[in-house]
Amino acid sequence: MSYAGKVAVITGGSKGIGRAAAEQFVALGAKVVINYASDSAAAEEVVHKLGQENVLAIKADAGSLAGVKQIVDETVSRFGKIDILVPNAGWMPMANLEAVTEELFDQIYAINVKGPLFLAKAAVPHMPQGSHIVFISTSLCHAGNIMPPQLLYVSTKGAIEQFTRLLSRDLAPKGIVVNCVAPGPTATELFLRGKPDALIEGIKKQSPFNRLGNPEEIAEAIVFMAGTSWVAGQTLKANGSLI
Repeated sequence: MSYAGKVAVITGGSKGIGRAAAEQFVALGAKVVINYASDSAAAEEVVHKLGQENVLAIKADAGSLAGVKQIVDETVSRFGKIDILVPNAGWMPMANLEAVTEELFDQIYAINVKGPLFLAKAAVPHMPQGSHIVFISTSLCHAGNIMPPQLLYVSTKGAIEQFTRLLSRDLAPKGIVVNCVAPGPTATELFLRGKPDALIEGIKKQSPFNRLGNPEEIAEAIVFMAGTSWVAGQTLKANGSLI
């Protein structure tokens, strides 16, 4: 598979799954834009590793309309188009109903729901026929063992899966394919943050491989979906099955 001549935009692209996807896209010939919120050192490391000629790093709030506009404008200014859009930036606070606040609700819905939707809206005018949008959900949307503190996070990803279903129909006449990848537990900074070792070990035991997924495995699914035209409006779970 070659992505020579293609331009990929990945929010949250300086770490974890986003970074792994950026590395794989560049290895296959694409130019990549990575968006990040605050950690300039991590973004600069990606640019240094993959080459300034291949990667553009943009510091912007991917959960705000101004940030979304900045990402799209700077991408088009540098590369002229967007072939692949991966709204990967996300936040995973833990709060059950008692702990939920309006501020927490607004913050997570901004980055996990508002940002991806309006990024797609801003990017589509610059996406030629044959382009792809790959949203990021979570296998928790289809799991039976979710816990109450995952209330807000899982609800935002439920919205992402509905975006995938409806935008695949909305954008099909433009020749844009929309799909979604739903990772299981993956060893990223976002996932591991604040979780005690005992909890992580318990999560590992839920897998037949007795381990967490790794970002490179999820990135492979993203790269695959960004080059697939035979199915749209679907969610690819971490184990590779369509749901």
